[in-house]
Amino acid sequence: MSAEAGKRLVRRERQTLGELAATEILNLIMRGEIPPGAPLRLAELAEQLDMSHMPVREGLQRLGTLGIVEMIPHRGARVRELSLEDLDDTQRTRLSLESIAIEMAASRFTAEDADIARRALDATLAFAQDHNALEARSAHADFHFALYRASGSRWLIKAIEPVWGNSERYRFAGSTSTERVVQSHREHEALLEACIARDSTAAVSALHHHLTSAAGRIRATVEARIEAMGQQ
Repeated sequence: MSAEAGKRLVRRERQTLGELAATEILNLIMRGEIPPGAPLRLAELAEQLDMSHMPVREGLQRLGTLGIVEMIPHRGARVRELSLEDLDDTQRTRLSLESIAIEMAASRFTAEDADIARRALDATLAFAQDHNALEARSAHADFHFALYRASGSRWLIKAIEPVWGNSERYRFAGSTSTERVVQSHREHEALLEACIARDSTAAVSALHHHLTSAAGRIRATVEARIEAMGQQ
């Protein structure tokens, strides 16, 4: 097990049962085992996760606050459908919030911040090359949030987290080719280098390029998926 994977395992062991349930349900959604629009039945999930109903209910509520799960009164919960309108809204919001965070972060970036971000970035590439999508997703989040936490703003992080969570389910709606992995890694490198140089203007520019480029790739795969679902 790699050092980064070990750290994530420790974090998972420290999760409450409700947090663990949310993580496991989210993983099922990200892997496509629970598709968009599918009902999330409490008893079935509790049996599948080998948990009681209470933490599973808490996990669903947590995912509901992230906008990944839709809580329907008197009918239970279901995975929110994918839509281009929601994707575009999510991407615009991410761009606004994360631009503020990266501008602040770059102006005060330290060697320790750089080391944390570098380890997460290296782990992202390694897991992606091993086709370990779930660990790559976790390391990718570790990288971005290592940058944003350097801003020193607790409220910005709290604002970014739910939008990020909704964005991730779109990012994993399509397959990730080797070419995309390499391109994304280059964009991440440029973003990190701008922060290390404490160049706020370059960091914001690199983030805009990265998020805009990723949005175009994601939109194309989501459009194709929605069209395919409509033809079924």
